[in-house]
Amino acid sequence: MSLLARLAPHLPYVRRYARALTGDQTTGDHYVRVALEALAAGEQVLDAGLTPRVALYHVFHAIWCSTGAQLEAPGEAGGDDANSRLMRIAPRSRQAFLLTALEGFTPSETAQILGASFDEVGALIAEAQSEIDAELATDVLIIEDEPVIAADIEALVKELGHTVVDIAATRTEAVDAVSRNRPGLVLADIQLADGSSGIDAVKDILAELDVPVIFITAFPERLLTGERPEPTFLITKPFQPETVKAAIGQALFFHPRRTAKAAA
Repeated sequence: MSLLARLAPHLPYVRRYARALTGDQTTGDHYVRVALEALAAGEQVLDAGLTPRVALYHVFHAIWCSTGAQLEAPGEAGGDDANSRLMRIAPRSRQAFLLTALEGFTPSETAQILGASFDEVGALIAEAQSEIDAELATDVLIIEDEPVIAADIEALVKELGHTVVDIAATRTEAVDAVSRNRPGLVLADIQLADGSSGIDAVKDILAELDVPVIFITAFPERLLTGERPEPTFLITKPFQPETVKAAIGQALFFHPRRTAKAAA
């Protein structure tokens, strides 16, 4: 199998990554092309000990770090869109964040791509997450009928610097809460106190408000039906606090039209 044939399935994804990393599709494509040319010329080789996708990202990373990352002026990006916020994160932290949050690599795979240790990748992701959390503080609605779980989620949300504006236990309470305070993020269970559905509550909310939603549920099969659209952010109970924190950062960061306190 030719080199191009082996890499073809992964090229759309590395182009996506390159665009997010550089802030521009044309610039990103340039670095992808340079990486492919280096492979074709034998100046770079795919590491046989890695999967083809990981090996391709590793080569791209080597090319970009030798040129693109060196040319950036720190903090030069303005604006409040996801692209501008990304460009304000230091290049290496941005890479670790995008490789895990956008491209779905595990921390171990990300360490292979970046040529870093597992612990270093964890620190880079935490650094990026901290910057994101500080910048995207917003008002949060929690839809959860179990008081202890709701309290745990509220504590996590507050720890990240957000404000919990309401906790709703039923579909009706959730809709009423949004009529009083328009949240910038919704965290929703599926099965609610009176037998109503968190899914229906979210549908009602989204009909009136463009807001990111994270489902936290013991019944993921009710959402993962194989039909589209499916929720982007779905956390299964019992949940790990770090999983919830990461999902909150990603949901706010990539949502195109957030309602943030800073933008209010």
